Amino acid sequence: MTSLQARIPLFVALCCAGAMALAQTVTAPSPSPSRGELLYSTHCISCHSTQMHWRNDRLAYDWASLKVQVRRWQGNAGLQWGDADITDVSHYLNDTIYSFPADRVSSARPRP
Repeated sequence: MTSLQARIPLFVALCCAGAMALAQTVTAPSPSPSRGELLYSTHCISCHSTQMHWRNDRLAYDWASLKVQVRRWQGNAGLQWGDADITDVSHYLNDTIYSFPADRVSSARPRP
């Protein structure tokens, strides 16, 4: 066996190891946005920036009042969302901004 023939398996092994290491460092694509996030970013964010949610006189102070406010504002905007959409947007806001206690938040989400 020549010196070159002996090096080929080593070269192939190193290439495979390098490819495997590179594959592990590639980040996975970010998950697709939730329905609540899509609805909020499409219909609400133009008027309701995050400052709106952090103001001192905000009207959402727990899970129930958050859902009431989402229902109220979608009605004011004439969006005609169903209960599932209102719950999805409420969950999105609670997950990203409010963090109301989990024991007060309904864990049953109408959509997967």
